[in-house]
Amino acid sequence: MRVKDALGQYGERVAAAHLIDAGMSIIETNWRCVAGEIDIIASDGRALVFCEVKTRSSLAFGSPAAAVTWVKQRRMRELAVRYLAENPGKWGEIRFDVVAILRPRTGATTLEHLRDVLS
Repeated sequence: MRVKDALGQYGERVAAAHLIDAGMSIIETNWRCVAGEIDIIASDGRALVFCEVKTRSSLAFGSPAAAVTWVKQRRMRELAVRYLAENPGKWGEIRFDVVAILRPRTGATTLEHLRDVLS
């Protein structure tokens, strides 16, 4: 397994644990369709949450959250529409979150949970 893939999988495990600790329920991880992948789909009360996880080992190319560009945000919306078409439900709201994780080679891992990042 490539180092990049292992780092991403680590980040997704940390993010899922964080969301559970925050009182959310994980519905799916790594949901895929022909258009792409949603890292985590969770419920937060009556809200359905589509969560993008970004993990980096350094800030050399910017913060993990900064990697969620407008292109990625547009893709998240498109994927959410596809998910909802395949999995209809009665949700009070739909929300898009980002969990940004920094895991440096030395020092502590940090996590930032950005809620409702798309409008």
